[in-house]
Amino acid sequence: MTKNMNRTAIVAIVGRPNVGKSTLLNHILGQKISITSRKPQTTRHTLLGIHTEDDFQLVFVDTPGIHSEHKKALNEYMNQAATQAMANTDIICMIVDRTHWNADDERVFKQVKRHAAKLVVVVNKVDLLSEKARLLPYLEELYQKSGADEIVPVSAFNPNDVARLVSALVNLSPPGDALFPQDQVTTRSSRFLAAEIVREKITRQLGDELPYSATVAIESFEVGDRFTEIHATIYVERQGQKKILIGDAGSRLKSIGTEARVDMERLFDHKVVLKLWVKVKANWSDDARAMKSLGFNDAD
Repeated sequence: MTKNMNRTAIVAIVGRPNVGKSTLLNHILGQKISITSRKPQTTRHTLLGIHTEDDFQLVFVDTPGIHSEHKKALNEYMNQAATQAMANTDIICMIVDRTHWNADDERVFKQVKRHAAKLVVVVNKVDLLSEKARLLPYLEELYQKSGADEIVPVSAFNPNDVARLVSALVNLSPPGDALFPQDQVTTRSSRFLAAEIVREKITRQLGDELPYSATVAIESFEVGDRFTEIHATIYVERQGQKKILIGDAGSRLKSIGTEARVDMERLFDHKVVLKLWVKVKANWSDDARAMKSLGFNDAD
């Protein structure tokens, strides 16, 4: 059941690729619902993460990184998903990486300025700053440049920093009742989360060989008394990529499956039997019809 709240807000998390949006969201929620890797553009879909306390609810919209490459239908899909997420939100939370403002940040900021939502600029990864003395002048520079309602420096791995950010967001939130039940953490289905977990393991293990050529479709998801059985197909664009993904005598695919199963069991709190297959669907990432058939419509 939803409940009466003092404050409720929808918060879009935006930024260029690889600034730590998904990692920050996972730490705010206290559990992993959004996949992460060091590879830019790991996030492909918008994802709602819901953080509820006794007197407030923050509904976060995690988005793909906004980037300048529009070479394929997949790139266009990700950029559209990110920009559309900023509409009808109460707060836009723009994440930047330390003092490294660049042309991609400027591109994101131009999109942000088109919306009337409150703006919080989050300077992430401050724990990695080599020159701490640069931070305060940079924060003042950002404030003058952005006109943000709040500028919050954080390390996603520091609970005090995360709590300070949440407090800033609550203070900017309008009065309102909860939009979702108190125990709900995301609107995405278990099938979607399972597919994303498999893709995360592919990206982490084969980020250089298969940076953006793999996607995952869940063929079946059966919850039983003793275990949940999941069948998933990994699609790649070329036969050579299939060989890389399977590995010698199936070793790479087995490793991906083992790591994914462990994460699924932690997330679903249930024993998981995971079976993976690999198929070739040529040029799927530049074919809008193929992408739709593979679930790229942000419906879940």
